[in-house]
Amino acid sequence: MTDQNDHRLNSTELEEWLDEILDAVLSIRRSASGLAESLATLGQTQQRFALHWIEVIAKTNPEMAYQFSDLVPRALQLLDADGVEAWIISAMDVYDKRGMYPAIAALRDVDEFAARLRESERGMGLEKVVPILDLFVRGLSGRTLKVNPGTDIYTDTENLFLPEQLSRFGDRALNFKLYKVMAAHLWAQTWYGTFAAGSGGPLRLIETSRHFDEPEKAIRLLHLLETVRLESCIARDFPGLAREFEALRHEAGESLCPRAWEPHLTRLRRPEATLETTIDLLPLLYPEDLPPSPCYLGILKPERVEETMVARKEREKQQFQSMIARLRAEHEQKYGPADPSEENRARITRHVEAEQGGRKSFEIEISGRTVTPNAEVRSLMESITQDLGEIPDDYLVPAGDGAYHKEGHQRPEDVWKGTYHEHGAHLYNEWDYRRQHYRKDWCVLREIDVHPVDGTFVEETLRKYSGVAANLRKTFEALRGENRLLKRQKYGDDVDVDALVDAYADTRTGREMSERIFLQSRKVERNIAVLFMVDMSGSTKGWINDAERESLVLLCEALEVLGDRYAIYGFSGITRKRCELYRIKRFEEPYSDVVRQRIAGVKPQDYTRMGVTIRHMTKLLGDVEARTKLLITLSDGKPDDYDGYRGDYGIEDTRQALLEAKRDGIHVFCITIDAEARDYLPHMYGHVNYALVDDIRKLPLRISDIYRHLTS
Repeated sequence: MTDQNDHRLNSTELEEWLDEILDAVLSIRRSASGLAESLATLGQTQQRFALHWIEVIAKTNPEMAYQFSDLVPRALQLLDADGVEAWIISAMDVYDKRGMYPAIAALRDVDEFAARLRESERGMGLEKVVPILDLFVRGLSGRTLKVNPGTDIYTDTENLFLPEQLSRFGDRALNFKLYKVMAAHLWAQTWYGTFAAGSGGPLRLIETSRHFDEPEKAIRLLHLLETVRLESCIARDFPGLAREFEALRHEAGESLCPRAWEPHLTRLRRPEATLETTIDLLPLLYPEDLPPSPCYLGILKPERVEETMVARKEREKQQFQSMIARLRAEHEQKYGPADPSEENRARITRHVEAEQGGRKSFEIEISGRTVTPNAEVRSLMESITQDLGEIPDDYLVPAGDGAYHKEGHQRPEDVWKGTYHEHGAHLYNEWDYRRQHYRKDWCVLREIDVHPVDGTFVEETLRKYSGVAANLRKTFEALRGENRLLKRQKYGDDVDVDALVDAYADTRTGREMSERIFLQSRKVERNIAVLFMVDMSGSTKGWINDAERESLVLLCEALEVLGDRYAIYGFSGITRKRCELYRIKRFEEPYSDVVRQRIAGVKPQDYTRMGVTIRHMTKLLGDVEARTKLLITLSDGKPDDYDGYRGDYGIEDTRQALLEAKRDGIHVFCITIDAEARDYLPHMYGHVNYALVDDIRKLPLRISDIYRHLTS
């Protein structure tokens, strides 16, 4: 980084400035004169840059600011301004997670950091390509797979773990292609049966490798042979993607397997080949030396896959049974109660669409009538058949209300004991507006079910608002059957006068008359998923908590009539290490007695850390297929937490989380009862994306009305 040397501060001026900023760490034995002389050699722009960051860092830790002052001239020789900022932020992230001394050590490694940065500039970072890879993997068949950074390249069948940085090639485009091929290869393991139950599942891989003297060599060879089979499957279903695999190997000067192995590999390339075929070949090639693996090949971790699959099978069984229960209830509402003599079990018909890469379509038969499942149900059915090959008979029996209680033996209040990085926690970044950078993996969030409370709260609420509830049902029924008038159509029910006038004008000027002169009435097909994020902080005690719960009861009753997919979560917590999300109703969960009891059990908790909750809500909405996605916050005040998450810091982090949600195509809205909301909500949500309810007693009446306007 170079600069002109005119108009720079001299060492005396710099020493006076440093004495004031670093007063807390300076003493008789430690003066600022040496730092000032070094900084005096910098040009004006460099000095301003350095002094700005000294002041910023001093607000966090004066000792780190002192060390930075000493090292910044060297950093400016090695790096440009962006590089120096990256070095600072990297050290500050270390300070956040590990403390001052490791952070100072990170600052002192400026030469090593510069070398790593030069390497990364030739490569590609995962953080930049995750949005593209997520869309790419979502476009392939199968369950939703999340792309995450990892030290090893592997999949647990729900996540694809890829390196944070790739610099295998000198060209960034090739490194991006390497990420893409890695992700496709891991996806293929989940889709083409590497871990399928029909072949014995991941335990079969473990058992097979133990039959050899070197189990690790056996599992690596199995992985390589299985890759041959998977790439043949990809070549049949996705020829363009297969060419990318081949081109990447050519660019790296690699081959998949030695030529001498080719006679054995023919079996793996046949359409009927399965994991069993791979296992049969293993003893034949085990005595051979293992060839180098292609650059995109990771490792197999069958133990991790087994853990994930066991948890998923139980979870998806409960979800599917609840969906069957909901479909049966909808069927009975439409056609009347089922014949008691009929079998309670649903029937499934599955079709495999070969031209769609093996994508499956399903039909469900309930009480003799065929029901076409929506996208959410299809996705769940596809995930189950990936693991089990079919939908087992015991999945087809509708679940009772208690299907969602099985959370393991650990009590919700015990999950925070011990290290907060234990199984089940979600880690999220937090935006620090002062540094203009994220604190990485800063907040730790857990999902916990609201404890159901038996009682008469829901019944009393419906009696209290009986007239309102009846009007809401009528209003929402009308909304469900609402028609939309389409103008300028080729065919229709009436003439579009505006279009006819334009067409007549065209004929008068010698142009051809348009055929689109009709109006067409079409029923609106609602494809909406809405997530309600309910403030459960301590400030909602008393009237506010009662009003929130009453609002949720009326809202659920109305939404059940409307048919929109919806979920409800409460949020609270205390400090960044204990952010808690309270499940009231999931998207796939029916509005059952358990959900009603959870609404009755909503009670005030701790503080209001909103940014991490919004980021998790965004993730949950991202997993739902819907044309319109809406996140509605119900809150009584601004962001606030015990550890300093308040004022501008909390507002700016929340605003950043809302911007992230908007970038993901989610519409955000806030309903608040805070009289001071006009001071901060326009900055966070935008001037038209919030509503102030000035009387808490009106909240149950207003919230359904607001929702109707938002989705009309």
